[in-house]
Amino acid sequence: MYTILVSDKLGKSGLDILEQAQDVSYDLKLGLSKEELIAIIPDYDALIVRSGTQVDADLVDAATNLKVIGRAGIGVDNIDRHAATMKGIIVMNTPKANSVATAEQTMALMLAVSRHTAVAHASLLAGEWTRSAFVGSELQDKTLGIIGFGNIGRLVATRAKAFGMTVIAYDPFISEEVAQEMDVTLFDLEDLLPQADYISLHTAVTSDTTKIINEKTIAQMKDRAILLNVARGKLIDEQAVADALTSGKLKAAAIDVYSSEPPKADNPLLGLPAVLHTPHLGASSVEAQKTVATEIAEQVVDALRGIDFRNTLNMPFRVGKEGFNVHHLYIELGQKIGKMHAALADGDITKIELKVSGINATRAVKAVASGITMGLLCQEECDEQINYINAPILAEERGIITAQTMDIPNLGTYANLVLCRAYWDGGERVLGGTLFGGNEPRIVRLNKYRLDARPEGIVLMLENKDVSGVIGHIGTILAAYSINIGEWRMGRNAPGGDAISFLNVDSKPSPAVLKALEQITAVTKVRSIIF
Repeated sequence: MYTILVSDKLGKSGLDILEQAQDVSYDLKLGLSKEELIAIIPDYDALIVRSGTQVDADLVDAATNLKVIGRAGIGVDNIDRHAATMKGIIVMNTPKANSVATAEQTMALMLAVSRHTAVAHASLLAGEWTRSAFVGSELQDKTLGIIGFGNIGRLVATRAKAFGMTVIAYDPFISEEVAQEMDVTLFDLEDLLPQADYISLHTAVTSDTTKIINEKTIAQMKDRAILLNVARGKLIDEQAVADALTSGKLKAAAIDVYSSEPPKADNPLLGLPAVLHTPHLGASSVEAQKTVATEIAEQVVDALRGIDFRNTLNMPFRVGKEGFNVHHLYIELGQKIGKMHAALADGDITKIELKVSGINATRAVKAVASGITMGLLCQEECDEQINYINAPILAEERGIITAQTMDIPNLGTYANLVLCRAYWDGGERVLGGTLFGGNEPRIVRLNKYRLDARPEGIVLMLENKDVSGVIGHIGTILAAYSINIGEWRMGRNAPGGDAISFLNVDSKPSPAVLKALEQITAVTKVRSIIF
């Protein structure tokens, strides 16, 4: 039974999904303090939040059983993604569920601030009829500068163009082709700012975008420009924006989000007549609330079951149409190859190179790499939680370089093949693996040797001279220590040359067994591996 904590308000459609799942139990606990969350989080497999819960490093550290953090919405600046990744916890969001609602809110604020809708409404309710005080501006023929041209930014662009606006955008991660298809021109930020009559923010909060609107960038803007922020409060320097509004550099601003929410009484934007405020309503539509709740509940349950992983933000590979099951199989194969490399190496592995063939293997190459790093880092026992989420980062921190290369010759023809060369100080080794029947891991190559070995359970690996009597001698020693042999696979480079043995045994060999095997004259190396 999977246990899920919902610590922020979630729509009924999402709670219904959790309620109906036979293998899930959930608790809805709102308004918990940090200390209360830390006290109960070890009991849960998954956590579903919105923007209210701060999932910081302390909370992640206390989450000893947590596997998934689901953000019902797009912004994850309230989640310490690095801490979650290092703990091996999947972080996911619902990036498109509230996109239309946010885009429409942007247009509503753009129109309202241009036509003085809110202040005119308040004036009329106060018994005034001062039409001349509220002469507004049209959107037609104005230039809208969009900072962040992802899904929401593109929806805003489509709607703005319907009003006859010229749309320009800044987004270093979007190609020219994508913008051209929408008749939008991409500019660098310093070139966009002087052209835009309206500037609308639609980017995530990162180290590069925090306070992207500041004293310097405001100075680059066209005089009397209008600023809209329906993304994240931390994207703007609120004091700098307030100063620009007071001086008249900016004509107006429409603000839906704040650096801290609700905004503190001393927030410099509060009380300024040129600012239109709303209380973070971007995603607050009936349709968006239903969709975001449904999507995050389904995603979290599927992730816990291992069925599918959608909208993940820290997985080292992308799951395509082939589904996670294919990736899972290649993760498992990679992990077995990594374990075998670590067991056979004569030193600490510093670099691995990968070559894959076959349609599914090629699509899953990053999953293979994650599995290999898992195997390298986690042998019989792990002193820390290592999985396919954090293994690539942990491996990099330990100085292990991972590279794709074509400089590994194939050995035989397989529907799918993973070749991995590992390097350590003074040596290297190539291992090859495949999935027989598309789902059964096999080791088929060790350097120049062909094999057909099952990497499962307890395995004895021996390197020896190909001379008579070796097999009998090995069997005699194992029998003397009551170690039963399940399978014995062998390979050799030439008659009378070098050979290897891959033995699946039923019990773990003791140090005494390994020492006895090493005493055989023809044996040059003995290793025990637990898969």
